[in-house]
Amino acid sequence: MKNKNYMKAAASQSKKNLKTNDGGPFGAVLVKNGKIISRGHNQVLLKHDPTCHAEMQAIRKASAKLGTHDLSDCTLYTSCYPCPMCLSAAIWANIKQVVYGNTAEDAAAIGFRDDYIYHYIQGGCTDRQILDLTQADREITIPVFQKFSQKTDKTIY
Repeated sequence: MKNKNYMKAAASQSKKNLKTNDGGPFGAVLVKNGKIISRGHNQVLLKHDPTCHAEMQAIRKASAKLGTHDLSDCTLYTSCYPCPMCLSAAIWANIKQVVYGNTAEDAAAIGFRDDYIYHYIQGGCTDRQILDLTQADREITIPVFQKFSQKTDKTIY
């Protein structure tokens, strides 16, 4: 269910950073059963934490408030197309609908460029100028995975 009031609330969150300079001009809200249950705005600069995007903040707050990591019955409204991290977080949280205002191109036009991350992934994660991603020492890490696979009380998420 799309509702302009929810997008207005996300936009209101994004406006906060025009005064505070906590981070970029991004805001988000999570809605459940027609009610806003959490709000977030970008606080990367304030918290010196590159994961403090608006969507991440809203997801963290909603999960804490609801006492669950499963937000499948929530809709995320965000002022801009989610970056790869936020998009992944929404998927991990089982959010089934994300409604966004500004496009990735709108964000790029004001200096926020997520496209290089998408290109890195599409290129098979091989561009070492962006990130040197290397597998090593699997024999050290695989035993824990093997033990986990044998557990009878495990939860896969």
